Amino acid sequence: MEFLSAKETAQEWGISLRRVQKLCEQNRIHGVQRLGKIWLIPKEANRPSDMRYTVSKDQERNSRA
Repeated sequence: MEFLSAKETAQEWGISLRRVQKLCEQNRIHGVQRLGKIWLIPKEANRPSDMRYTVSKDQERNSRA
């Protein structure tokens, strides 16, 4: 299994490093592991939906298409 760092994941998902770290702390990313001070996120992990919105931005984009 391949892993990405929190920084690499943040760049891939287009969100801040701090947001990825908080998602890891809240165990909202499936398969996340902590190695010392580093978060290891599976490369195949999906970005969790943003609980601050009732409709996720992904769903909104798909409905427009």
